[in-house]
Amino acid sequence: MILTVTPNPSLDRTYEVPSLDRGEVVRATGERMDPGGKGVNVSRAVAAAGRRTVAVLPLGGAPGALVATLLDAQGIEVAPVPVAGATRSNIALAEADGVLTKINAPGPELTAAEQEALLETVREQSRGADWIACCGSLPRGLAPSWYAELVARAHRTGVRIALDTSGPALLAALGERPDVVKPNAEELAGAVGRPLATVGDALKAAEELRELGARTVLASLGADGQLLVAEDGAWFASARVDAVRSNVGAGDSSLAGFLVAGGSGPAALASAVAHGAAAVQLPGSVMPGPADLDPSAVTVTADVPADRALTEPAS
Repeated sequence: MILTVTPNPSLDRTYEVPSLDRGEVVRATGERMDPGGKGVNVSRAVAAAGRRTVAVLPLGGAPGALVATLLDAQGIEVAPVPVAGATRSNIALAEADGVLTKINAPGPELTAAEQEALLETVREQSRGADWIACCGSLPRGLAPSWYAELVARAHRTGVRIALDTSGPALLAALGERPDVVKPNAEELAGAVGRPLATVGDALKAAEELRELGARTVLASLGADGQLLVAEDGAWFASARVDAVRSNVGAGDSSLAGFLVAGGSGPAALASAVAHGAAAVQLPGSVMPGPADLDPSAVTVTADVPADRALTEPAS
């Protein structure tokens, strides 16, 4: 079982539009409404893979109730933590050429009692979990050290933990030695405080995160692929993608693919890349199932192409 923790979930509305013209009436050609938040997306991808998952998340107001209903409809067990503020609603505008514009609301501010209730619910639900995946930004009221406290508590109960966050929250948690951290290129550059122009730059930055405490780094490099850097080596993987439709939740799908494949080694990296490549070819934040995956399109190598320039350099 994979337990996910989403401190700042959302109700996500995605509109497909031919193009986005400021100041004009834009008519959508398609729309979706999904439960959102990075940990929620990991649970959705795990469920799509046919594995059991439990989603822990603070929920409040009508949007929170709808998030719980939508998750239940997808066969995901929900462990809600009631909060006074309403769950945020986000909007994504997906243009026909693959450009995505997102408008993310800040979300409610959690009280000290609500924060502790969230940690306690994670402890209660983690019994029997293979992994805890803690994902996304922290809502107002939570200090950057909150994830560090969660990692410490998880390790005291013997559960492995994967962390997908950024900025001060990521740096604060590294000292507690999370089993996996999953930054994208921009988050990796932010963590080491310098731009990344090549795969080699990303590799060096990932190694530095390991020196700071991360046991394994799974770094998403966008269209270029993914890096896996662990104690026993480093691997690079990429996949053929015919057409990008939406990249919403692609990184979350990758993390789910990595964890359902065991969470270590090149086989898990191949699964991560296959899931991410499948996700970007689906509409909105639809998570791929087994039928959407194309393992033959994935290439994994221990010969990391250090000199390869990143398609989108991170600053």
